[in-house]
Amino acid sequence: MARSMTVDKRENEKKRLAKRAEKQKKKEEKKLSGKASSFEDMIAYVDENGVISSTPPAEDLKKEEINQEEIMISVPKKEKEEPVILKGKVDFFNTSKGFGFIKELVRGERYFFHVNNLLSKVEEGDIVTFDLERGLKGMNAINISLENEPENKNPEDDIT
Repeated sequence: MARSMTVDKRENEKKRLAKRAEKQKKKEEKKLSGKASSFEDMIAYVDENGVISSTPPAEDLKKEEINQEEIMISVPKKEKEEPVILKGKVDFFNTSKGFGFIKELVRGERYFFHVNNLLSKVEEGDIVTFDLERGLKGMNAINISLENEPENKNPEDDIT
C-alpha cells in the first residue's frame, strides 16, 4: 500500500512543476525571438578614451608616439622644512615598567613613550618637548626632553 502525499508536499510539487514549466516557456520564447547570442554579438571594443562600443575601432587612426625618456616617475623634492617641535605634559609615567604617556598641549592628544626615547629625566606633570614617530599601534613620542631647563641653575641650590 502506498502512502498518500500530504497537502504541503502536493503544493510544493505543484510549485516546482510550475517553475519548471515557466523556465521552459521563457527558453522557447528566447529562441523564437530571433536574438542571436553568438560570440560576435558579445564582443565589446574599447577606444583610446575608454569608451565601450560594439563596433571595432578604425585601423587608420594616427597613434601618438610617446618618448619613454620624457616620462618622469618621481616625487617632487620638498623644500627644507623646519622640524616641528611639539610641547606636552607628562600625563602618566611608570618608572618601574619604563613607559608613559604625554598629552600634547595644543590638540590634547596623548602619545605613548618609552624610557629609551628620553633625553633627560622626566616626571609626571613635567612640560616636555618631543617629536613624533609612527609606531606599530599609532604615533609614539621620541626625543623627549624637558622644555626649558634653567641654564643658570646651580645643583648646590637643591641641597639647602
